[in-house]
Amino acid sequence: MLISLNHIYYILGALVAIVALLSFQDKGNPKRVLTGTFWGLYAISFLFGNMISPVYMGVLAIAMAVIAGFGGVRMGKHAEATVEERTAQAKKLGNWLFMPALLIPIITIIGTLGLKDFTIAGLQLLDKANITLVSLGVACVIALLAAMSLTKDKKLQPIKESRRLFDAIGWAAVLPQMLATLGALFAAAGVGQVVSDLVSAAIPVDNRFMVVLAYTIGMALFTMIMGNAFAAFPVMTAGVGLPLIVKMHGGDPAVLAAIGMFSGYCGTLMTPMAANFNIVPAALLDLPDKNGVIKAQVPTAILLLTVNVFLMYFLVF
Repeated sequence: MLISLNHIYYILGALVAIVALLSFQDKGNPKRVLTGTFWGLYAISFLFGNMISPVYMGVLAIAMAVIAGFGGVRMGKHAEATVEERTAQAKKLGNWLFMPALLIPIITIIGTLGLKDFTIAGLQLLDKANITLVSLGVACVIALLAAMSLTKDKKLQPIKESRRLFDAIGWAAVLPQMLATLGALFAAAGVGQVVSDLVSAAIPVDNRFMVVLAYTIGMALFTMIMGNAFAAFPVMTAGVGLPLIVKMHGGDPAVLAAIGMFSGYCGTLMTPMAANFNIVPAALLDLPDKNGVIKAQVPTAILLLTVNVFLMYFLVF
């Protein structure tokens, strides 16, 4: 194949490596060595993750956690345009500003639905096993090039802006990847079987609605605990979804996965554990209540979760 998921990882790893280098060079950051080391280790996970043994990758993850835990990841010094300069640039570009952002979903859909069987000289253009993720990665690269062409910014400016965003989010930027890995570890450790035993003891498993209710609400609750639906999915699906909904009651696995993940996202809206979604935005916007984002999202999350319960019940069987 011509473009695989590894190629996307290499591009992202190169970006994070440059961010690490800029952090090392930032004399305005009192923690520049630790901050640069943190992003450097993160870059290694993308660039050499398939070459490093799981043991050493675990050591790398622990090192990152120690650096972040002791406050080693700090905001650097950034040269930012004034409000007047940004306003003038926005007026000059007008609605064209939205073009790069709109390109991402459009190209992702085109790649996912239209190019999954496309070949060049007998080679698959995009990795069919990860068609959506590869299409998304290609879309982001194209959108970046379009943005650079549109704004006429210097070649290194997108990297500097990326570093500013990494600094603003801080260590929370790595949470989705880490929590998804944690979910896989929980599943491998047999937590799913424990969950299955607990659910089987608590509800009548021959009742389809009760099983669906346990799975959807369990996805939301476990996501609130873990902070990420990707971490909750393997545990709840192995413990409740597959053995009870699919195998016992003959449910559709595709519907189970889609609505199950959506139920997990409802939990994401209601937990401070999803720091990159709920706590970081509050900090970036200087909200007086750090839980203000969560409080605003709770009614929507509960309504969506209720709808998901009935969607799952009527569509999965």
